[in-house]
Amino acid sequence: MTIDSKTIKELEESSEIANLKKIEAALFLSARYLSLKDLVLLTDINPLMLKELIEKLTEKYNKEDSAIEIVSRENMWKMDVGQEYAPMINKLATGTSEFTKAEQETLAVIAYKQPVKQSVVIKIRGNKAYEHIKKFTDLGLIIAKKVGHTKELKLSDDFFDYFHLQDKGKEFIELGNNNAEES
Repeated sequence: MTIDSKTIKELEESSEIANLKKIEAALFLSARYLSLKDLVLLTDINPLMLKELIEKLTEKYNKEDSAIEIVSRENMWKMDVGQEYAPMINKLATGTSEFTKAEQETLAVIAYKQPVKQSVVIKIRGNKAYEHIKKFTDLGLIIAKKVGHTKELKLSDDFFDYFHLQDKGKEFIELGNNNAEES
């Protein structure tokens, strides 16, 4: 069997499609920004080729009439839903499938009182809040900074990206105040 230029081209296209699918799967499942290093480790694709394939994938989603987009920030990428669908997604993201009611309440305390000492959150929410804080830290939704014998907790930029909040101060405070008034 001889390998001609047509066969080589077909093999290259097949390999590219497989690599695009690997990147797409990694971005879809991560639900957070992934660095080039993260993507290389997950997909085992050469970094130079990876950057080129991310551009192709981004173009693909931009060309298609899709609610999904590839978002880039500081040489990191994630798959996300377009801004016009943010209100619908926020309803889903705060539902029971994403976080338990107890986790939502812990996150609300942190968001409302930030910056807040972890010890204060534990007094308000109980010992289970340690697990919640760890989860939110691992997800990158909050930043925990060691201060004395406790940690100071505050919302990260990823929190605002995750919940599609634009104005980091005003919009979130209004949400918190509206929820407080309803209680």
